[in-house]
Amino acid sequence: MTQTGRIYSRIAGTGSYLPEKVLTNDDLAKMVDTSDEWIRSRTGIRERHIAAAGQTSGDLGYEAALRAMEAAGVTAAELDMIVVGTTTPDLVFPSTACLVQAKLGAEGCAAMDVNAACSGFVFALSVADKFIRCGDAKTVLVIGTETLSRIVDWTERTTCVLFGDGAGAAVLKADAETGILSTHLHADGSKNDLLWNPVGVSAGFRSDEPNGGAKINMKGNDVFKYAVKALDGVVDETLAANGLDKRDLDWLIPHQANLRIIEATAKRLEMSMDQVIVTVDKHGNTSSGSVPLALDAAIRSGRVQRGQLLLLEAFGGGFTWGSALLRY
Repeated sequence: MTQTGRIYSRIAGTGSYLPEKVLTNDDLAKMVDTSDEWIRSRTGIRERHIAAAGQTSGDLGYEAALRAMEAAGVTAAELDMIVVGTTTPDLVFPSTACLVQAKLGAEGCAAMDVNAACSGFVFALSVADKFIRCGDAKTVLVIGTETLSRIVDWTERTTCVLFGDGAGAAVLKADAETGILSTHLHADGSKNDLLWNPVGVSAGFRSDEPNGGAKINMKGNDVFKYAVKALDGVVDETLAANGLDKRDLDWLIPHQANLRIIEATAKRLEMSMDQVIVTVDKHGNTSSGSVPLALDAAIRSGRVQRGQLLLLEAFGGGFTWGSALLRY
């Protein structure tokens, strides 16, 4: 413990998992009126992964969790909590976190889902951080996992090219020295009709439509404009809260939705793209899975080193957006 007695939550290990099936832009061009050049020039995406029949968000999250726990040297018995960010849960209930807990054999620890769409992992990370900071948990598994392919309209070329399936995870442990410095979370439900899924358990499903009418509806241009503005604001908020300058940042690890949004945020921070982790070309927008997928890739490739300052940020349907500043 430090002299002030302050507790941080530090990332002890990360992991990720992508389904085996790969759907390239050329594959999509055979399904809808599009092309590899059209998709890459507008989004930066080259391919995405698609979950196999019967493979759930919980299954993907479980695989990512195993890798994160191995990297952290943590067993299931040591987990005090599991928090899963997902907008495509396995079931209405129990939570996907409970299902992952059962597969891990982590009996008795708290387990819950957080639904903040593409901001899900950042929101889940913030929840875990608060439990560790207040002393109620020492070791927390945080997962972001999605099977968005189940709610994609594969006949709608403006949306089907964007999304894919995948999961990432991180193990947080209480630390007296360094870790997550702050998290900042926001939402604006009045913009819900710009990016949403129009059906659900309480609102009802549509028996005359595929998947009961469940599909991603998005007004892309409006979402882009709002996302860039919101992310600019939360970046300023994060730096100001910690008395830091944008030049103090070593790495930007953004939500992997669209290369143009990522580039706009980097430009605002005056950061070279060499300081930005980009994986969107390899898996598309995996919603809650995208930030932890990028984080794991950055750590396992050796680019991110202990002691460096990382800014994680995301924006998603709701609208929701948030950031996490951490010393890795």
